[in-house]
Amino acid sequence: MNQELVAQRFLELVEIMDTLREKCPWDKKQTIHSLRSNTIEELYELVDSIVEEDWDGIKEELGDIMLHVLFYAKIGNEQGKFTLDEVMEGIAKKLIHRHPHIYGDVKVENDDDVKRNWEQLKLQEGKGDKTILSGVPNSLPAMVKALRIQEKVKHVGFEWENKEQVWDKVEEEIGELKVEIEANDQAKMEQEFGDVLFSMINYARFLNIDPETALEKTNKKFKHRFELMENYAKAHGLDLSKMSLMEKESLWQQMK
Repeated sequence: MNQELVAQRFLELVEIMDTLREKCPWDKKQTIHSLRSNTIEELYELVDSIVEEDWDGIKEELGDIMLHVLFYAKIGNEQGKFTLDEVMEGIAKKLIHRHPHIYGDVKVENDDDVKRNWEQLKLQEGKGDKTILSGVPNSLPAMVKALRIQEKVKHVGFEWENKEQVWDKVEEEIGELKVEIEANDQAKMEQEFGDVLFSMINYARFLNIDPETALEKTNKKFKHRFELMENYAKAHGLDLSKMSLMEKESLWQQMK
């Protein structure tokens, strides 16, 4: 990597951000709150490109995310809250502090040791009022949040010993859900359904499966097959809405 070229490009981008903020009516109008939804959209576009392994898309979306980072830093500077160099200094210090096996004399055996050290060091930072789960953002999607919660408590030993124990918990939660379904208690059904999902996410973790990725792949597979059904039906003069369930199931199996 040509570090001089990277530094030059970065400074050019910072200068462009300064110019836009000064002269563009739209850019001048933006606040941290008005940018928020756009930032989330850009992040999901990056995630889509990652799932597709679209490297050109990843490159483009990383640029968009970088622009948003500079935008927030520019507004922070205008508000007298922080500067861009303070942002970069902060993350540099954090990375060095949380990698004592690289920048210090701590010994690690594997990536689990690295993660465990990371979480312990996070608790030591700040004013001492951090909890193990305080670093999990409230606005995370529920499935991702469940996974992060489970990963964090693992590092203090709150963890099943093996996947068989986790599966037993899944079956236990399914049994409790069935009880509430039979009782037709809507509130308790919702609670137990959530417990089933939480347990399944935990089981996926023990199988080294990212549940979000697995579900997204299933979503894409279902969408592809259903669109094949639609195209087949149109090509053969069929109306899916008027076909029986058995006919649609037969067509579904053909598309598989």
